[in-house]
Amino acid sequence: MYLRVFSLIAFLAFLTFSCTESEKPVIYTIGDSTVKNGQGDGAGGLWGWGDPFKLWFDTAKVEVKNHARGGTSSRTYRTLGLWDEVYNKLKKGDYVFIQFGHNDAGTLNDSIRARGTIRGVGDEFEVIDNILTGEREKVYSYGRYLTEYIKEIKAKGATPIIISPIPRNRWEDGKVPRNKDSYGGWAKTVAEREDVTFIDLNEKMAQAMETLGESNVTNVLFFSHDHTHPNAEGAKLAASLVVEGIRELRNSRLHVLLDPYAVINFPVKKRAVLIGDSTVANGRDSIAGWGLFFADFLDTSRIELLNRARGGRSSRTFYSEGLWEQSLELLQEGDFLLIQFGHNDGGAIDQPKFRASIPGIGDDSSDVILEDGSLETVHTYGWYLRRFITDAQSVGVNVIVLSHIPRNRWHKGKVERNNLDYGLWTREVAMETGAYFIDLNERVAIQYEKMGTAAVALIFPKDHTHTNEEGALINARILAKALSEQGSPMRSYILLRDQ
Repeated sequence: MYLRVFSLIAFLAFLTFSCTESEKPVIYTIGDSTVKNGQGDGAGGLWGWGDPFKLWFDTAKVEVKNHARGGTSSRTYRTLGLWDEVYNKLKKGDYVFIQFGHNDAGTLNDSIRARGTIRGVGDEFEVIDNILTGEREKVYSYGRYLTEYIKEIKAKGATPIIISPIPRNRWEDGKVPRNKDSYGGWAKTVAEREDVTFIDLNEKMAQAMETLGESNVTNVLFFSHDHTHPNAEGAKLAASLVVEGIRELRNSRLHVLLDPYAVINFPVKKRAVLIGDSTVANGRDSIAGWGLFFADFLDTSRIELLNRARGGRSSRTFYSEGLWEQSLELLQEGDFLLIQFGHNDGGAIDQPKFRASIPGIGDDSSDVILEDGSLETVHTYGWYLRRFITDAQSVGVNVIVLSHIPRNRWHKGKVERNNLDYGLWTREVAMETGAYFIDLNERVAIQYEKMGTAAVALIFPKDHTHTNEEGALINARILAKALSEQGSPMRSYILLRDQ
């Protein structure tokens, strides 16, 4: 009897939980790339405000889904079928935040985007034979498209909220131009006409930018090379101002959906961990590894650099001294591991400094008695690399393997390569394990040859292995360029500055 009662209670509790979950409202954001840039992963350091927006809400009470799409206008968001994806899921009690305008000023008909709308809020239209789609299309005003979204949202029992487009990072006499006489003003007119909530994000953000001043906005909220799309800090500011607009609303259920204890940790950073020898390690002055400057080429708003390379180490000693175990503990799924060894792996395995590895990539091993009388089983260079790679891959880390940078050694006007030993073995292990390989040795050697022996000698002031800081910067830039290329797992985290 008690078992039946308990089962009934458990079943009813399950139903209650299921109903609660199904009735949880959803907040949708729709718009252009200033709401969601690219895949919403911050590629190139650019973000839309719809990505951090969700962090202000209590996820136990509401879901927040960013359905914005870069490059769209109020017209093409519908014609591309993107609105259908939201509309078909929309239910009573949901909310839709709408921000269009940046792309509505484009041409009505062309072979590239054909995304423009008729200016204003009227009922006028133009029939075109769309060059891009090959179909006949009736193009309406910006206001007409907004009105259609509003009416369809209301018909589903959901709530539309109209947002004016964020301002661009343009300045005139210390002021940020508003869009109240165009898309911002038209958005407000439609919202008032349809009796729906309007949040003037354009005005709010322009005021905030002016308070900070141009010098504290450019390269802080927007990169200097892009006046339209905010970076992470700009996206957070815009999202916070939309939330401010929500808090200013009277008698809105949205208030209770906000999390009063929200912690805005955005974006959650990935890690890039470097392991290697002194040509990677930070160092200073006459002995500086490229790791010293590598962070200069990273979007550090999204990725954190941890340089765990150690001078004097080989693949063997990095493993035997426990340095690899410590490095592995720093890595989580989705992080990056960059490996460069080889400079210290050559020599006899049983001689002080006891750091040489067995040449090659096979499974050979040999027992060596160390100076303290202990026994060490020494493996091949490839065995150690393989261990680093597979250990990291087992926890979902993206592994990038590099051939070691060249020494300042020349033969008949050419820099000596390592493509017959450590460079070759590194490439082979990378191919075997599926790690991403960059022939850094070859790329740097080519650059040194362009510079010439005299110029290269200046960046090797101490010996033929270690560069000074100038050389470290050159090598870091070369690596960053390689990582920015198609196919690189770190491509979206690389920021190359004009030199």
